[in-house]
Amino acid sequence: MSLTLAQKILNNHIVEGEPVKGSSIAIKIDQTLTQDATGTMAYLQFETMGVSRVKTERSVAYIDHNTLQSGFENADDHRYIGSVAKKHGIYFSRPGNGICHQVHLERFGKPGKTLIGSDSHTPTCGGIGMVAIGAGGLDVAVAMAGGAYHITYPEIVGIKLTGKLRDWVSAKDVILKVLQELSVKGGVGRIMEYFGDGVKMLSVPERATITNMGAELGATTSVFPSDELTHQFLKAQGREEDYIELSADEGATYDKVLEIDLSKLEPLAACPHSPDNIKSIRELASTGTAVNQVCIGSCTNGSLQDLLKVAHILKGKTVHEYVDLSIAPGSKQVFNMLAECGALSDLIDAGARILECTCGPCIGMGQSPISAGVSLRTFNRNFLGRSGTKDAQVYLVSPETAAASALTGIFTDPLTSDVTGAMPPYIMPEKFSVNDNMVTLPASEDDASKVEVLRGSNIKPFPSNSPLSDDITAELALKTEDNITTDHIMPAGAKILPLRSNVPAISEYCFVVVDETFPSRAKALKDKGGCIIVGGANYGQGSSREHAALAPVYLGVKAVIVKSFARIHRQNLVNNGILPLTFVNESDYDKLTQGEVLKLPNVKNEVQSGKNITLECAAGIIELKNDLSERDKDMILAGGLLNMFK
Repeated sequence: MSLTLAQKILNNHIVEGEPVKGSSIAIKIDQTLTQDATGTMAYLQFETMGVSRVKTERSVAYIDHNTLQSGFENADDHRYIGSVAKKHGIYFSRPGNGICHQVHLERFGKPGKTLIGSDSHTPTCGGIGMVAIGAGGLDVAVAMAGGAYHITYPEIVGIKLTGKLRDWVSAKDVILKVLQELSVKGGVGRIMEYFGDGVKMLSVPERATITNMGAELGATTSVFPSDELTHQFLKAQGREEDYIELSADEGATYDKVLEIDLSKLEPLAACPHSPDNIKSIRELASTGTAVNQVCIGSCTNGSLQDLLKVAHILKGKTVHEYVDLSIAPGSKQVFNMLAECGALSDLIDAGARILECTCGPCIGMGQSPISAGVSLRTFNRNFLGRSGTKDAQVYLVSPETAAASALTGIFTDPLTSDVTGAMPPYIMPEKFSVNDNMVTLPASEDDASKVEVLRGSNIKPFPSNSPLSDDITAELALKTEDNITTDHIMPAGAKILPLRSNVPAISEYCFVVVDETFPSRAKALKDKGGCIIVGGANYGQGSSREHAALAPVYLGVKAVIVKSFARIHRQNLVNNGILPLTFVNESDYDKLTQGEVLKLPNVKNEVQSGKNITLECAAGIIELKNDLSERDKDMILAGGLLNMFK
């Protein structure tokens, strides 16, 4: 049988289950990555498993999120992660080395391998032919300990690319077009696989932009073939030995095919406050809307190719007087090469503020826009309040659109504007500037016992849940709308991110974007049976942040009942012993009222038997789906994965 590329890699890694769509499988994981906002909890969980050394081929801990060190908390966490990495066989990418996805693509990713990371944009490495999946920190800890990663065998959506991008139309516009066609729910339960003659017209950095933002589709991952362009990229990174050729079999069939003619695309933008709210820059430019801020970089568009185009547009010009422009290279390698070729000077001369090689503004760590400001960002998410300014109007655009608009002070189409000039050809370097001096190697197995793990005072134990009770009686403490993101559940930003190692402290901010009273009300209910949350469709989309489950555990949330879940968040709930339920009839959502008492009178037996779950409410009896896998049932019954593991 002819197989797609994704099927080939998955099937080669299955250790449990069969490759049947919709069935549960377990796959062997070759590589893992963590970042510092999720890493502390992942390593605390790993330590409880009693494994002396990671079992993967390569595990890397990155410091790229919590680098704003306004207090001791972030620095202490970095020291802890560095020490635990040295002790347990994990490579440690120090602050300043770059954003995890950019660096992993450059230095560690391998075609044909599996990677899971405690960050939702881990699929970036699909740009070089990996099956790279975002996951919760606990799943990553299990993989480091030698355990398999459990997923539902996905549908494969083929995205056929034809033609060639016009000058000043970019890979960002490709993925924005896919989002326009499929929406933020269009990838749930699916892998996006790119094929067709247009693929060979896209460089590895361009492919990585597309796979990175595939996370916004809700997809399990996205993947490109590993071809001669992949070979050239890895050779230029000094990693030619990591290359293998990989592509779908001739005649492979996809569950759905979306065809995109690259030559017909135009510059696009994701408008506030969702990555699939797409309009053309041409349309936005016609409004004459003023732009207050431009941010260029992030793991989506912080490559050398991206920033060389930006430097070309800005060279010899000055940023508009009412625009604040900041630029964050994706890695130290990119930063160095910009300096070596003189492009960094062009950026500085134009008035750009050069930031360190971190997530920075993308995760709300600095560069918050002015009140009600219009901010153009080359990032991957524009959820309400994510920028740090709740009433900001954040648009996601390409680096080319961002640079052109920074010069004019209004939305500007780089395809037609005279500020862009002729597009220079991008020729991938024959050799990238490779210097891994900011990657600390782990101690040898013989020396590992001598390494002391250093814990700061902000690091608190992660909360544990109790086994599922026979029945649940609890107040409906919060009812939310559709498309609730993990930013709604557990906000980020410079004020909150330093508390990632302290769940009791960070829980004080749980759902405050939606309802400032929720944390105090939930704590008051904790000793009275806990509480239940009800939500709409696509609940938990966005970041993989496990804290969006850990904080609710701490606050006593027993179950979450919604129309539909985003994949990673649903699994994080299960991993931490919170029962995830969906309505059999979505219209029953309207029958529930915040503040009423809900009963799940026979929940333990119904979970065990696989029967649908009975909910008693003021309006009568409501039937809820029990779509837990056998493994999920075991976790829920035990009160979470760690309880089951023990």
